[in-house]
Amino acid sequence: MGRKVKNLLQSLRDKEFVWLPKVQTLKAFGSFLYWMSPTVISAVVFIGCAVTKSAPLNAETIFTVLATLRNLAEPVRMVPEALSIMIQVKVSFDRLNRFLLDEELNNDDSERKFKECSVNAVEIQDGNFIWDHESVSPTLADVNLEIKWRHKIAVCGPVGAGKSSLLYAILGEIPKISGTVNVGGTFAYVSQSSWIQSGTVQDNILFGKPMDRTRYEKAIKACALDKDINDFSHGDLTEIGQRGINLSGGQKQRIQLARAVYNDADTYLLDDPFSAVDAHTAAILFNDCVMTALREKTVILVTHQVEFLSEVDTILVMEGGKVIQSGSYESLLTAGTTFELLVSAHKDTITELNQDNKHKRGSDNEVLSNPQSSHGFYLTKNQSEGEISSIKDPIGTQLTQEEEKVIGNVGWKPFWDYIDYSKGTFMVCFIMLALFAFMAFQTASTFWLAIAIEIPKVTNATLIGVYTLVSFASAAFVYVRSYLTALLGLKASTAFFSKFTTAIFNAPILFFDSTPVGRILTRVSSDLSILDFDIPYSITVVASVAFEILVIICIMVSVTWQVLIVAVPAMVASIYIQQYYQATARELIRINGTTKAPVMNFASETSVGVVTVRAFNMVDRFFKTYLTLVDTDASLFFHSNAAMEWVVLRIEALQNMTVITASLLIILLPHGYVAPGSKIIYA
Repeated sequence: MGRKVKNLLQSLRDKEFVWLPKVQTLKAFGSFLYWMSPTVISAVVFIGCAVTKSAPLNAETIFTVLATLRNLAEPVRMVPEALSIMIQVKVSFDRLNRFLLDEELNNDDSERKFKECSVNAVEIQDGNFIWDHESVSPTLADVNLEIKWRHKIAVCGPVGAGKSSLLYAILGEIPKISGTVNVGGTFAYVSQSSWIQSGTVQDNILFGKPMDRTRYEKAIKACALDKDINDFSHGDLTEIGQRGINLSGGQKQRIQLARAVYNDADTYLLDDPFSAVDAHTAAILFNDCVMTALREKTVILVTHQVEFLSEVDTILVMEGGKVIQSGSYESLLTAGTTFELLVSAHKDTITELNQDNKHKRGSDNEVLSNPQSSHGFYLTKNQSEGEISSIKDPIGTQLTQEEEKVIGNVGWKPFWDYIDYSKGTFMVCFIMLALFAFMAFQTASTFWLAIAIEIPKVTNATLIGVYTLVSFASAAFVYVRSYLTALLGLKASTAFFSKFTTAIFNAPILFFDSTPVGRILTRVSSDLSILDFDIPYSITVVASVAFEILVIICIMVSVTWQVLIVAVPAMVASIYIQQYYQATARELIRINGTTKAPVMNFASETSVGVVTVRAFNMVDRFFKTYLTLVDTDASLFFHSNAAMEWVVLRIEALQNMTVITASLLIILLPHGYVAPGSKIIYA
């Protein structure tokens, strides 16, 4: 099965990989156009000047045009990027709109009143409900229900009879076709499939409520959790893994039952809460929790344990989405039909449970005979009086650890590992050669203009033609560099994804117990996207910029060495500023890498337990928590941009100081000492 799922995941990745090379190739072509645009435009301008004779092709004209085009290059380059971002924004907005405009719950389906204003806890008149509007028959039909305050109601019936749907109808979770639903007071809901949040046992029981130690311990003991909690390494502060994966099914069910008891609601909707526990524990829970701790509450209990039905006030028998019988235990037995068959089917189970309870007589639990039981059923009362342990082993570590992040400068090793792992050493060498050729041809094109305009025999056609050819050659090497960079990124991405999936499918179960799913999703989404698109281009851009700066400095020094008086201090200051910035930016990015996982994890687990969240009226609290997590993640993005603006402001100030110095030197030095255009354009 693991291999099958892995192959399915790989097939989805292969579908994505059909488009990745196309995107990367288009990016390479975009780089080619970016460097070609100034060449084409400048050539057209020079030809226009030569043909129309509107301006002489001298140093002032040529280098003014080139300097202007260089200043325009960055804004022009941003145009296609901005268009690409706008397209992505539109696609995202369309997807969000489809999601946000999808059908929502109708709050009018269930009218909720204050307890003091409602005669009954629940009233349903002529209710018809349906999950799928395209279905021919309703899920629940002709429901007429009246539940009084503090009554205990049991709902039973065969599998698929609509018992859980009836609870959803009371909560307003299932669309209503017709009829009226009136409910009063507050609700607590225990789902059939246990929903546990990542966090401590205590957090799951409190569920956002303030701590009341007395009520808290009573809820734990009523749900038979005291022994389990005392056995945990950190007591009730023990971390629960994703979806409660490190707990048994019975422990998860009892924790969410304790959550409901502690909530102190008016009406309790319990959807088969004893399904994950043994018969003896079920008897304890029914007596201590349902009949004792909730004796003053309204309880609607969906159950298959018919041995408990004699203790409730009213029994609802459901079949085919309808309530076919209702009444007390004795009256339904007398009436016969469906309920009698249901009880007969569980007769053997009841007998075994009675024998088990008799066998337990004289043990640590006191056995109490129920005087109202007509069939000799016994209930047990938990006599545990021990205190609940908060921390049993303070030295031990919790299951879920904080996400680790490296601190400080890690050097170049990760980049060398990236190149080595993708087997791209030779490709990197070719990229560097293409980069060197690009810089050589780009420098040659400018030098050709600076030299040729001083030679009278060079015609305008020759001047423009040679410049255009050399510039085309430099742009061609840009395309080669960008294309090889894209191939390097694709190779690395393929290698890392294969290794990642292999590691995930070979990981021990403890890894999934202690690692939130949001952390794993972050690795295969945003982190993998960085591998796909950003890292190879970042490596190339860093090398390109470093080489370009070195060439520019050499050219400026060769033309006017006096500029070193300002350039050297400016470079020293620039290095200091960038080191100061890198220390901050590096940590901000690392922290930002750890703030995405909680957002995804919280959204994932909340979507699973949304019915419970709405039933407990905790939507606002969860929404605020989600916004807090999003703000935390977004604030790192804001601070990263602020740090970037900080360093850009200072680097540009140093750059402007260098340009001013170069300009002053051109003015102050003797005429003919230097060709001013080439100096200014590189400054």
